[in-house]
Amino acid sequence: MSCTTVLKEKGYRMTLQRSMILDILHEAEGHITAEDILSRVKSKAPEVNKSTVYRNLELLEELGVVVKSEHDGRFIYHHAQEGGHHHLVCRRCGKIIECDRDVLAPLEKTLIQKFDFEADLRHIVIHGICGACRRKQG
Repeated sequence: MSCTTVLKEKGYRMTLQRSMILDILHEAEGHITAEDILSRVKSKAPEVNKSTVYRNLELLEELGVVVKSEHDGRFIYHHAQEGGHHHLVCRRCGKIIECDRDVLAPLEKTLIQKFDFEADLRHIVIHGICGACRRKQG
């Protein structure tokens, strides 16, 4: 389903600011911070203010068009159409490994069966130690 369709179904319209934010997310290599999005929006449309960008990011996340997660104490964003994935982040070297959503499917199932809890596991950052750092240690 297109972003315009999602917005329209929820009673919103595709504004110029929303369109710019989504274009920036599509063009970004990987994930991008709100500050980076703001900077890129302002380079195209200096009259757009910070609160407009942040409000629209929040709305787009609520509507499921944008995925937000936290990494290194900052929020990062990517377009939901890029698919769900998770990040494994090494605490020692900082290496980031992307893994598919299906890796956590057993956990999702267990949480529903055992606790009657539906977890939002669209985009998770898991910190630990990568194989290379573990081998150096031992």
